[in-house]
Amino acid sequence: MMSKRKVKDAHLPVGECFTELQRILRERLCHQQLPDKPVGLEAQHKNLLELLKRTAVHGESNSVLIVGPRGAGKTMLLKCVLRDLLEEKEVHKNLLQVHLNGLLQTDDRIALKEITRQLHLENVVGDKVFGSFAENLAFLLEALKKGDRSSSLPVLFILDEFDLFAHHKNQTLLYNLLDVSQSAQSPIAVVGITCRLDVLELLEKRVKSRFSHRQIHLLSSLAFEEYVERVRTQLSLPDDFPDGKFAEDWNDSIKTLCEDKSVEDVLQRHFNSSKDFRSMQMLLMLCLSRVSVAKPAIKPADLLEASRLCFADAKANMLHGLSILELCLIIAMKHLNDVYEGEPFNLQMVHNEFKKFLQRKSNSMYKFEQPVIMKAFEHLQQLELIRPADSSAAKTQREYQLMRLMVDNSQIMEAMQKYPQCPTDVKQWAMSAFG
Repeated sequence: MMSKRKVKDAHLPVGECFTELQRILRERLCHQQLPDKPVGLEAQHKNLLELLKRTAVHGESNSVLIVGPRGAGKTMLLKCVLRDLLEEKEVHKNLLQVHLNGLLQTDDRIALKEITRQLHLENVVGDKVFGSFAENLAFLLEALKKGDRSSSLPVLFILDEFDLFAHHKNQTLLYNLLDVSQSAQSPIAVVGITCRLDVLELLEKRVKSRFSHRQIHLLSSLAFEEYVERVRTQLSLPDDFPDGKFAEDWNDSIKTLCEDKSVEDVLQRHFNSSKDFRSMQMLLMLCLSRVSVAKPAIKPADLLEASRLCFADAKANMLHGLSILELCLIIAMKHLNDVYEGEPFNLQMVHNEFKKFLQRKSNSMYKFEQPVIMKAFEHLQQLELIRPADSSAAKTQREYQLMRLMVDNSQIMEAMQKYPQCPTDVKQWAMSAFG
């Protein structure tokens, strides 16, 4: 519950209040401000902070994995720990950080280049040629030795999407980082972040033997009542808002909103779909965008509309933007799917089906040249509304490459109903495909 505030005497103009309201909430929702302490993760926060402090302050090497589903707060936990760790003057001055991501650093060569860049050692490496990854990494760490005494600067290696590094050839990067962390060569900490509970099974025996086997698990145990409370907290204004009366009225309206039955139903659906904090923030940001000076509160209808946008079918939306020709080709494919019971089709078959439709029309507006039809067909493939039936399709002449339709009946029907100025005969042709 919000603490009772002493309402300030000063009142800002309504316009200024809304400008400040939107600034505070957008910063909170879009920039994903870190909490003072991660709620419900106090034990994990303490363990990770102590572990990294031993590396940053005492020069002790460590390795640890943070494991949990997407949206459980793995990255947020690490950011909170780093923020608290860097508050110590000695740590802030000495600790070096290297952030790698398995989606970006797809092989060891790219990873090594990125390590060199983040440690600002490009000039030190220069044109030197190394026989192996291990030699290169050892040289980089040696270059971090302090000039005044024979000790290295502590380095924190953060490997996001840790499981993807296991797909690198011979797992060389993981092997060498964990090998250094196990030996007393240089003070380094390796922190892996992953969604896979079975990540240790992906590691080679020599890599696994060098890992400390420390794991910090984040399993979401959020109850629906806590989820609703988070929504209310995210939308509420702080106690130090410039206009106390405005903030009080706003917070009361948010409390009333969260108690509305239709709002509870919407939040329950999102809670059941995903407990991901970011998806909740997306929902609330869409609500906030509908607030203005003329419409000074979030209504249940705003939340319903925001929820509809969050759950909107991306492919159905894509169909709304197709040209009439592309839409006609999709309908022809639907007819072929029905006739041949889901068997793949090619451009020639689709064109023939389209011609049958044209033969019933005296209107020439649908008569397109073959190259135009092929271009439209290729565009549908680029949009991934159709895709090759098998990998050998690339060797076949384009007109005869077998394809499959990647949208279902409900998506096509929704597109037909919402398509702007859709010709009646095309609608009738589409309806005949649905019997």
